[in-house]
Amino acid sequence: MSPRAQVYILAVILTLMGAGLTIYKNRELGFPLLPGEYRTVWTIEAKVRFTADGGPVKASLTLPRAQRNMEVLGETFSSSGFGFNIVSDDDEYRAVWSRRSASGNQSLFYQLDVHQTPGAPLEQPLDLSTEVEQPFLGAREQEAVRQAIYSLVEGARDRSADTRTFTTQLLTALNDPRNQDRNLIFGYFKDRTLVDVALTVLAAAEIPAHRIRGLYLEDDRRRLDPEDLLEVYDGRRWVVFEPNTGNPGVPRNFFIWQRGGKSLLDVEGGRNSRVTFSVISNDVPARDVAMLSTSNEKEALVDFSIYSLPIEQQSIFKLILLVPVGALVVVLLRVFVGLRTSGTFMPVLLAIAFIETRLFTGLSIFVLILVLGLWVRFYLSRLNLLLVARIAAVVVTVVILMGAISVVSYKLGIEQALTVTFFPMIILAWTIERMSIVWEEDGPYEVVVQAGGSLLVAVLAWWVMTNRFVEHWTFNFPELLLVLLGIILIVGNYTGYRLGELMRFRQLVR
Repeated sequence: MSPRAQVYILAVILTLMGAGLTIYKNRELGFPLLPGEYRTVWTIEAKVRFTADGGPVKASLTLPRAQRNMEVLGETFSSSGFGFNIVSDDDEYRAVWSRRSASGNQSLFYQLDVHQTPGAPLEQPLDLSTEVEQPFLGAREQEAVRQAIYSLVEGARDRSADTRTFTTQLLTALNDPRNQDRNLIFGYFKDRTLVDVALTVLAAAEIPAHRIRGLYLEDDRRRLDPEDLLEVYDGRRWVVFEPNTGNPGVPRNFFIWQRGGKSLLDVEGGRNSRVTFSVISNDVPARDVAMLSTSNEKEALVDFSIYSLPIEQQSIFKLILLVPVGALVVVLLRVFVGLRTSGTFMPVLLAIAFIETRLFTGLSIFVLILVLGLWVRFYLSRLNLLLVARIAAVVVTVVILMGAISVVSYKLGIEQALTVTFFPMIILAWTIERMSIVWEEDGPYEVVVQAGGSLLVAVLAWWVMTNRFVEHWTFNFPELLLVLLGIILIVGNYTGYRLGELMRFRQLVR
């Protein structure tokens, strides 16, 4: 296989790897492709209130399960003076607050941040009991209620084809105030909710069902009581129904807090217990949400990456990751345009310095140091020094010039010039040495051409590297560097004419 074919194959492999990892991080991990994207994070606070009797107290609150369409990013507990722990009880997690003695009004808090995952399935398979307990209606005087229940069951069964459509027809009848059977049942169960009555009727029809407690995520809602949904077993899976409409499926803005199980709140040693909820929304940068979710799941692609480094090192790598972009700009301009520069990748280092110093300030400082350094270098050449000593002397001179510029600019109140320290002094020294040699061998015209080419390439690299999209992609998707590497390998095989050569030989073309 020829070297050219190997280069193309390697470039394709690198490009596919980089693009694939980028798509995976965007689709599966939620990293945003564009800067400035935000996600809505809902903060839900559960407040437990009760009156302690003066002795030992224990309160337990059911905690929400993991859900595919809702992702818990973080949770906090507040329990002043109470001991706290989380216990697992029958495949259900409960927060337990305890205290040896307490009296009077007590308040306990549980808070969690939730992000709604778009496109995720809503229904969750659960291993819940499908046993049905027949409702107990009491003595013979409740025979009319019993007949009304079975009348509703038979009517819904006649108008349905399966368990799903049966449940929809039953809920429609229970929400119809003109239905006499419905009115008789609700007249008997005066203190029960719609879901309580629906569970009783479904039990009479021998259909497994249970309630779902949760909240509708709407901004700035306070002191909410949990809402109820109905979940029915159709013989293969559990199906959720909205009780007021009879529509199957979980509403998209509904956060499930408890499915089946025991009571939502239990309090021992207290009375008048109640739990209320408050909901508020916050717009959070999409990258922060992705980082929180992947850190909770210990995603290997993120856990073993730059994101695992301390913040100080991350800020350094944020600048370092821009270097390959500048290198690509240099390669394109030198291979396809034919610009001559002083050193191969010296313009990239200048572009990095321009990022820190701002463009016009950096250009002015660079030109000033270059001119003064060349003047000193020409003087040193008359002393017939050895190469190493001469370059060392130029380095010392550059440091003195940088210090002098900083002091003078500070005294004059020009704060931007203080950023002169961001210029790499060794590179400046080598540039001055190289320019002086070019001046001696090829004349001042070639010095102007190479210096101008270097500054032009540095400015273009700075313009690309400071683009907000490029900064976002290189830091959040460093896998794209593989794509850059593939492009550079392909460009490296170019053997055609450069744009400068076409301009030079345009008379021959005519």
